[in-house]
This record gives sequence, structure tokens and C-alpha cells, in this order.
Amino acid sequence: MENNKTIYLKDLNVASLLGKDEEANIPSDLPMRKWLFSWLLDTNIPGNMAKSVDKWLGILIVANLFTLMFEQVPAVFEPNKQWFHWFDIFSVAVFTVEYLMRLYMAPEDPEFNKKKHARLGFVTSPFAIIDFLAVAPFYLQAFLPVDLRVLRALRLLRILKLFRIVVPAYKDFQTLNAGRTFRQKVHALVFPSKFGGELQKLFDIFIGIWVMLSVLAVILESVQSIHYILNLQFVILDGVAVAIFSLEYFMRLYACVEEPGHKGSFMGRFKQAKSPATFIDFIAILPFFLEVFLHHLLDLRFLRVFRLSRLLKLTRNSDATDVLFRVIAREWPIMGAASFIMGLLLVLTASLGYLLEHDAQPEKFENIPQSIYWAVITLASVGYGDISPVTPLGRAMTSILALLGIGIFAIPAALLASAFSDELIKDREALKANLFEILKDGKIVETEAQFIREEAQRLHLTVEELNALIDTVMKEREIEDNLKALPIHTIAQRPEHAIEYFKTSISELRQLGMQMKPGEFEETAKAADRLTASEMALWQQIQGKS
Repeated sequence: MENNKTIYLKDLNVASLLGKDEEANIPSDLPMRKWLFSWLLDTNIPGNMAKSVDKWLGILIVANLFTLMFEQVPAVFEPNKQWFHWFDIFSVAVFTVEYLMRLYMAPEDPEFNKKKHARLGFVTSPFAIIDFLAVAPFYLQAFLPVDLRVLRALRLLRILKLFRIVVPAYKDFQTLNAGRTFRQKVHALVFPSKFGGELQKLFDIFIGIWVMLSVLAVILESVQSIHYILNLQFVILDGVAVAIFSLEYFMRLYACVEEPGHKGSFMGRFKQAKSPATFIDFIAILPFFLEVFLHHLLDLRFLRVFRLSRLLKLTRNSDATDVLFRVIAREWPIMGAASFIMGLLLVLTASLGYLLEHDAQPEKFENIPQSIYWAVITLASVGYGDISPVTPLGRAMTSILALLGIGIFAIPAALLASAFSDELIKDREALKANLFEILKDGKIVETEAQFIREEAQRLHLTVEELNALIDTVMKEREIEDNLKALPIHTIAQRPEHAIEYFKTSISELRQLGMQMKPGEFEETAKAADRLTASEMALWQQIQGKS
């Protein structure tokens, strides 16, 4: 969608608004070459297959990088030599077809179609040279009767094919950040913003891939047979991962002062450093440096397990994590009360277990702290069986507590599930309220369209769900406009109108609460004593606070 483009409601297409056109609008009567280019390579046509082609080619390129790495490990390569060979043939076939198709469709490519010889322009372009060198070693080895094993190293050039995806994103990034400072550009790269573009998304994907690779390496290191074969590769991979994560960490600290609320060279960075997400980034690299600099003083190999904390880095861009934190903060008083009851029951159960079973099983119920373990697995209905009562009273008590524990331990889970549902409903109601304002003038400008796209992505709304929500808003606005023109006594004569008027009034009150600062309404009402207790309770109920 172009900047400053306005969409009028009569022309609104929700799928197009979200960038999820089900099918590209490509005429079927185009010449074959232009038709193929439009479907497969033209990145300016929404809904075609260009992005999918780039995605799968990118996955194949990364897979080739891993095969090249494992080819250097005889214990892995020799038993599976045939599989490596067939994968190489498959990769070369795909890359060859890609090269020939790009050569065939070069006259349709805006980059070359203005040249006198479009295909010659393509062949001599940097990307085409990389594409050719990526497959050339295979054909040279197949057809020339000489030892060309050295040329196989040229297969590493396949990784450069990823620049076909990165370079356009970088150019777009440069355009978005024209005239901005270096620190602002770094901020746009590592923090989500309107200046990041596609390059910021690629950066997040790159970090996510390295997080998963490093965590997978930590897991596989624990398998002795794999660790023996790939020990050097694990060391190199961990070193590269720490270098990447360290660079990301310092980039975030350097650029965080561009974030709202982080002003100040020292205090802004200190605030960023103590934030949960940045602290996780620090923990992800700390074990490596401690082991490097302090290994001669202490045996710190046990710290390697903390490398698994890198998995928490994936929560940085997770909307589910933000919702979870909001839910816990909102329901903390109730969850705290439930946890207090669970604690009391736990101590009581452990004490009774010790009292009833100590004489019969002194080695298992040695003291009350040791009995707490038995109480936990009993109340949680886990029952490992390593500790179990043998006395009649002990068994009777265990039966009662096991049934009681089902309900007690289910309370926090039920609270969280209910709060999650309420939070999602509140978010959708907030989006609905914003849609009321956006659709008021009968059109959607680019900034409003971008807001709708971001909210739909955050709330995981499908095209159908957003379409239904917009239809509901438009119908309610129409009813609201009609009802506003009627006096109250006229509305009261039609129950269906009265119901819609009631719903509209509640919606307006919710919007009023969302527009005000948290607690401002309640504090003002209490200070001036302008609302009764029942009126205040009704307000809080409408706002979803009780």
C-alpha cells in the first residue's frame, strides 16, 4: 500500500488492507513470459508467489550451508555420503531452474528491460554471477575429466544468494532512514518502529534462528556420542552465537535512548539494562565470558546449562508474553490469596503426614520439611509412588487430600484462563472503539490502515474476523446515528431500539474510560463525592474492573 493512500469505505477490501490478498489480480491473457514473471518474480504484485519463492529458496540456501559444514565431519559425512550427494543434486537442480527462469524472464524485469540486451544485462549483473558460480562447480566436476575438488569450495557462494533478499530490504531501510543519525538507524534496526521496514523483520528472524541453533546445540551437547563427533563444531557455533548476541545486546544499549521514556545517556541505558528482556539478553551471554575469564580459578562448566536461557530471547516479540504479564499483574491479589491458601494447606498436609507416618516410615517421613515433597505430589495429584503412606489413617488422609488438591491447585489455572479470555475481549473491545473513530469520516488514511494491520496482527485476527468486526462497527454506527436523532421517549417505545441505545451508551462509557488516565475517574469522583457506591460499582463493572 502506498504512503498517504486513502481507502474509502465503499472500496474497502479487508484482505487487501491486511496485505493478505487471496489471489493476485493477474490477467490470464498476458504473454507467457510476462505472466510467469508476474506470478513468480514480481515483488510489486500483492498476492503472487514471489515472497514464497524467496522464502523457500532462502531455506534451501541455509540447508546447503549446514550440509557444507557437516561434510567436513567424516563421522557424519562418510556413512551418509549418498544422501549428501542426492541433496546436492536436488539443490543444483533447483538453483539451475531458478537461474534459467530469471534469464528467460529478464526482458520483463524492470532492472534489465530498458537495456538493449536485457539477458546480457542479467548475465553480467552481480546476483546472476553469484547464481552461476553457485552451480558451476557441480557441472565442471560432472563434465570435465580433471580433479576439481577445490572448486567445490565455491559452493559456499550459495550463501551469498541470500543477498537477493537482504539487499532490497537494506535499500528500503536506507530510504526510510534518510537524513537520520547513525544511532537512530541502529534503533530502527533493533527496535520495532515505522523506520525499520523489512530489514528489521529480517534482523529479528536472524536472531531467532541463532537462538534456536544455539539452544539445539546445548541440548545435543548433552548426548555423549554426538558431543564426541561434533565437539569442535559446537565450540565454534557457541562462539559465533555469543558474538552475535553480544553485538545485539550492545546495539540495544547504545540505541535505547531513542526509545520513549529512556532519555538520558546513563539513566536511559540503565533503565534499559534492568528491563526483563535486556536482562535475559545479558544472562544469555554471561556464562560464556565467565567461563573464558575465570576457568583457571573455578570450575564453571555447570554454567553451560544457563545457555538454555537464550530460549527466553524469543519472548521479546511475543504478544502472548505481554498478555501473560498483564494478566498476572491484574489478577495478582486473587492469585496471591489462592497461593496463600495453597501454602497453608501444604504445610498442614506435610505436618499431618509426618505425624501419622513418622513412626511407621522414619526414613521417608524423617521430618516435616522432607514431608513437604510428599505433600506437593499428593496435592498436585502427581503421585510418583516413591513416598506413600502405609498406615490406615495416613492412607485415609491422603485420599481426602488428593481429592481436595484437585480443586485447590486448579484455582490458579482457572484464574489465568479466565483472565486471558477477559484480556483478549478487552483488547478487541479497544480495537472496536478505535474503529468507531477511524470509520467516523467514512475513509481510512494510511496511518489508520497501518494501525489496523498492527492490531490485527497483535490480536491474531483473521481476515474474516476483522471483516466481521468492521461490519459490526459500521452497523452500530449507523444505528447510533439514527438513534441520536430520536428523543428518549421515542426510543423507549421500541424495545429493540432501547436495547441498541443501551449497548451504544455502554460502548461510549467504555471508550470514555479508555481515553482517561487509569484511576483518574475514580479519584475525581471520590474526592468530590459525586457518585454513589452503586454508581461507582456500575462504572467499574462497565470498565471490566470488577
